[in-house]
Amino acid sequence: MGGVAALARELGHRVEGSDQAVYPPMSTQLETLGIGLHQGYDPAHIGADVDHVVIGNALSRGNAAVEAVLDAGRPYTSGAEWLRDHVLPGRDVLAVAGTHGKTTTTTILSFLLEAAGRAPGFLIGGVAEDFGASARIGSGREFVVEADEYDTAFFDKRSKFVHYRPLVAILNNLEYDHADIFPDVAAIQRQFHHLVRTVPARGRLLVNGHDARLDEVLAMGCWTPVERFGFDPAFDWCAVKRRDDGSAFDVLRGGAHVGTVDWPLLGDHNVLNGLAALAACAAVGVDIATALPALAGFRSVKRRLEVLGDARGITVYDDFAHHPTAIATTLAGLRAKVGQARIVVAMEPRSNSMRLGAHADALAPSLDAADAVLFLHRPELAWDAGAVVAAVRGDSRAVPDVDTLLAALGDLARPGDHVVFMSNGGFDGAPRRFAAGLRD
Repeated sequence: MGGVAALARELGHRVEGSDQAVYPPMSTQLETLGIGLHQGYDPAHIGADVDHVVIGNALSRGNAAVEAVLDAGRPYTSGAEWLRDHVLPGRDVLAVAGTHGKTTTTTILSFLLEAAGRAPGFLIGGVAEDFGASARIGSGREFVVEADEYDTAFFDKRSKFVHYRPLVAILNNLEYDHADIFPDVAAIQRQFHHLVRTVPARGRLLVNGHDARLDEVLAMGCWTPVERFGFDPAFDWCAVKRRDDGSAFDVLRGGAHVGTVDWPLLGDHNVLNGLAALAACAAVGVDIATALPALAGFRSVKRRLEVLGDARGITVYDDFAHHPTAIATTLAGLRAKVGQARIVVAMEPRSNSMRLGAHADALAPSLDAADAVLFLHRPELAWDAGAVVAAVRGDSRAVPDVDTLLAALGDLARPGDHVVFMSNGGFDGAPRRFAAGLRD
């Protein structure tokens, strides 16, 4: 929604908005753009001069601001519909879908198109370091959008991505997530099938060849040429790692060597993200061999294993962790990079699925690469974290609040450690508070 607000501002609209607990980096971006921020959903925040209300999918019936909009008969829409109606017409849309890697892949793809001189527009679910923004209109033909499977709004329970009508769609992976709206993985597959139905025959589907659930989606019906990517030489696009940590890999297309990527990102998941983005560029006519070297200077997106600093020999990272698979692959990449150095994780189970306990059984194994884990068990957590803490391979303990966590982390961390904060929420500013404490 912050990106949608930024696009509306760029189109010349006067924009303001309300949210609960706005935090950086999005709050900083919005303030810089001159977009007024209101804390909380007070109907008084929606002034009499407001022409149109765009409602995010976090808000439900019963929310005071929603009820005020409905009672007053004000015109309203969803963020996905607003994007479809006001930004996407006339553009070649490249949509990035999947349980994991959407934000990073969308950012890589936008960066590559920019490096190729295409001046793309984009909407990213995070602030891209190389652009300093999460969204822009762009002057080129292509528009890259992070295509989320989460539902659109309280009045439209379809996945957001069905509104985007892409020419090229990346299907990165598919696992069970969003336990608050999907009863099982089959329900998510049905939504992915709806996305596949919208991609034209002249377009392209770029599919992770290792994902059996995506194969099942395509078996429901497919009317678009498919190219698969992965580590198998039989796939249309293949990556061959030059370093175990994923920081360098060769790109093969149809078995022929296209070039070598040497970049700052880590992990097999990012190798696949980069490979998918390169395939999408090729699908819209970019010469990959000339664009690929630009990835050496790629700086990714904030809060994706973002290094906040190094003080007293301790490196501090902030990572947007939302699912056990993402946690495991991120830590595996870091482990391959740092070798035997200690990895200490501060974990907040923040996503709806995590808080509902949908991933409780998989959470402890996902932390196997860590040497020590501090688990934030807030009182409102709906399940007992004790079993998870007990099952973690390394030293693990639960703490009730962020202040206690920071104090325990201060006692635990020592020179040479890599401390990773993992949460898809604000974490009460804990990552930056800890990094600042080390510097002080």
